[in-house]
Amino acid sequence: MYAEERQQAIAGLVAQTGRVSVSELAERFSVTTETVRRDLSSLERAGLVRRVHGGVVPANALSLLELAVSDRDRSSAEQKDRIAAAAVELVPEHGSVVLDAGTTTARLASRLPSDQRLDVLTHAVPIAARLAGQANLTLRLLPGRVRTTTQAAVGAETVEAIARLRTDVAFVGTNGISVEHGLSTPDHSEAAVKRAIVGGARRVVLLADADKIGKEHLVRFADVGEVHVLVTDDRATRDQLEPFEKLGVEVRIA
Repeated sequence: MYAEERQQAIAGLVAQTGRVSVSELAERFSVTTETVRRDLSSLERAGLVRRVHGGVVPANALSLLELAVSDRDRSSAEQKDRIAAAAVELVPEHGSVVLDAGTTTARLASRLPSDQRLDVLTHAVPIAARLAGQANLTLRLLPGRVRTTTQAAVGAETVEAIARLRTDVAFVGTNGISVEHGLSTPDHSEAAVKRAIVGGARRVVLLADADKIGKEHLVRFADVGEVHVLVTDDRATRDQLEPFEKLGVEVRIA
């Protein structure tokens, strides 16, 4: 079998089964795992499959990839700055807010007013570092195991700490949002913390640039109906935003 024929067969098998490991493909086509990996690289470049650890999934499968904080911070940076500036208007006076981990919420942290008292809770180490020493804030860093990828505390200890709280406003980030799948993220432990943050707030404000709209990741942590306000940027179209408004979400364009 020629390489092109084998690659076409692999693409068809992945589309049919949903996920196949490298070793299974090597055995099925009687080639080495190195040959399979070269085939998968060619198919991924063609946009036919997505490689994951140990195997491959269809290109249109729910995203399993999670970028590091430094990579995400460079994406849509200008739009995230505008979203953060617009979100400041939603910060309560003399109340309590929880800042979820994320590059847009970190930008919001840098813009918090310095002339009013606020209780600020976060599980994100970079956000806590930005706010430490700001005299008008009572800063509470939530406990837990810090993930390297997101630099955020996660785990049962984090979730339990949030469950004991009732905050005025939660500013939440997400990897993706769609009407069908809700708010989602690739990691189960991150999703558990985000779920607790949403459930413990009187008002939920989602900060999501237009690139996140319509994206679906592995783990849903909230339904769209749990969001009170969506702050996004002007690249989002009316067709994208109207379904959220029909579910009662207030949409603000930055």
